Amino acid sequence: MKQNKYDELGFFEKYSEMPRSMGGLSAAGEWPVLRTMLPTLQGKRVLDLGCGYGWHCKYAREQGAESVVGVDISEKMLAYASANNNDTGIEYRRLAIEDIDFAAGEFDVVVSSLALHYVEQFEAVCRQVQHCLADGGTFVLSVEHPVFTARAAQDWHYGPEGERMHWPVDDYQEEGLRVARFLDHDVVKYHRTLATYMNVLMDAGFQITKLAEPQPTQEALDQYPEMRDETRRPIFLLISAVKL
Repeated sequence: MKQNKYDELGFFEKYSEMPRSMGGLSAAGEWPVLRTMLPTLQGKRVLDLGCGYGWHCKYAREQGAESVVGVDISEKMLAYASANNNDTGIEYRRLAIEDIDFAAGEFDVVVSSLALHYVEQFEAVCRQVQHCLADGGTFVLSVEHPVFTARAAQDWHYGPEGERMHWPVDDYQEEGLRVARFLDHDVVKYHRTLATYMNVLMDAGFQITKLAEPQPTQEALDQYPEMRDETRRPIFLLISAVKL
């Protein structure tokens, strides 16, 4: 199933009000770590899968990337990206991640930020990424952490006074579809274990070079106090890998 929630008016409006939507990369809690996992982008050909507002596309060009292709299934996302994060070296294409079919070795770097947990066939996408990367090319991705996606509820266990007691984890080994409540809408996500993410990448011909489960920085906590509970359990999983 190719999901396109972001073209639903109510969902897109709520997404547009999120801090990371208004503040860009500086408001993305995982960005300080994800940035360090990217290779040097000077002169590189970059593909952004699930590019959304185009923040990473713009960053790649600012770092000297020769060209950037951003793909996203959402017309509304791409309209914002084209209006606000455009550049002569960026090409935005309306395309589902599952439908990518680029030429062999067309890119040096592939990035995907918080998009692949919406994709059912992670294995197929990894094979396509491996195909379109040049030898030695880098694949950097972030997804919602398996501890976060294991239960469809994706919520805390609350005490009698409404206090957040702990984050429950259940059905971790049962991979597959979860219908989560996000921005007051039902959204389909796909839960995978940490081992699955790693093994699928290795089986597709990648060598994993770094893993990260970042916490918000102190600066982010000072600016967004509501993020303080994000230090109590991982919410993001970041992986950097190179094509063998």
